[in-house]
Amino acid sequence: MTERLYYDDAYLTQFDATVLECVERDGAQHVRLDRSAFYPTSGGQPYDTGDLGGARVLDVYVDEAGEVWHALDRPLDVGAAVHGRIDWPRRFDHMQQHAADHMIASALWRLLGGVTIGLHISHDASTIDVAMPEGVTRISPEDIRRVEDDVNARVQRDVPVRCWFPDADELKTLPLRKPPTVESHVRIVAIGEDEMVACGGTHPATAGQLGVVKILGVAPARGKMRVSFIAGMRALNDYRACFEHAHAAANLLSTSPENLAAHVAAMQEALKSAGAELNRLRRDAAVAVLTEALEDAPRLESGAAVLAHMVPGDANLAKEIASRLIKRPGLVALLGAETGEGQAAFVFARSQDVDVHMGQLLSQAAKPLGGKGGGRPDFAQGGGPAAILDAARGILGA
Repeated sequence: MTERLYYDDAYLTQFDATVLECVERDGAQHVRLDRSAFYPTSGGQPYDTGDLGGARVLDVYVDEAGEVWHALDRPLDVGAAVHGRIDWPRRFDHMQQHAADHMIASALWRLLGGVTIGLHISHDASTIDVAMPEGVTRISPEDIRRVEDDVNARVQRDVPVRCWFPDADELKTLPLRKPPTVESHVRIVAIGEDEMVACGGTHPATAGQLGVVKILGVAPARGKMRVSFIAGMRALNDYRACFEHAHAAANLLSTSPENLAAHVAAMQEALKSAGAELNRLRRDAAVAVLTEALEDAPRLESGAAVLAHMVPGDANLAKEIASRLIKRPGLVALLGAETGEGQAAFVFARSQDVDVHMGQLLSQAAKPLGGKGGGRPDFAQGGGPAAILDAARGILGA
């Protein structure tokens, strides 16, 4: 069985070992050593990378027998003495994220009764899934701040982090946050005086090495509560990006970062009002143009005028215009609004005194051209090629 050196020293970045086995699988060389400092993927923590005997480490994993394997980009000779080097920035980042997981889980348990059931450390943010009392899947911003403050208070106090393998008698006496998932060779991680749980991951020696822990969000996930977080340099980089973007946006708007939200809200309200005024002007202009066009509009045998036009704006505006036009008697309004690439949205409407089924007319005109549409006798909507407008006019004989 491979001796796992990271258990005794998470800060070990170089080591010497002997190659016990090398086999080719799935286009990579898989190597087993007598001892290794490379962490294999487990417990939600990703594997270490680096180099081994001059080969690049692509993956590290544990097989069903508990053996540690290293997937490499080239083979190593069985029996050869090799030197391994761990990618330290990646390892230390994972140590920070994993310790932050423990501390957030501890705070959620102590403050809110939440039980953590899973961890996932990715390249950007890390997440933990938590079973909350009464199936709660969200907590308030105030509770998020409580948890965050609790964790960072312990980070600032630089509480110690201890990892060890207790014997069976000692294990029975330990105040673990939750029972171990294995029955033997149980490794315990304790952070300060109020967090203690079984864990095989790598962790810093003290909580102060996390720097800062930031909860990014809380959301439902498969019936549980998922907490996203970052720690260490990830948190600093996130703050730096937010700082730069906030100041850049504030400068563009000639305001300060603290007033940015209020400034944007005022702009949104102004934009909403301007949009409504623009739609009103477009609607009034289109109605005026179409009203003028009534004088020369073709008519049905019943005497009803047929207005078939493309209007500016979108389908909603076409719907508003049609609704206004058909308040007049004796009118059929076949309106379209361009949606791009020869396509359009259509609104077909008629006055109450006109005996033409708009839903049937739109469907009959649209289907042969690959469009869709239908609706009530007096009002229908659909979409498809712009040629539908001419097809509908042709069906009416207008």
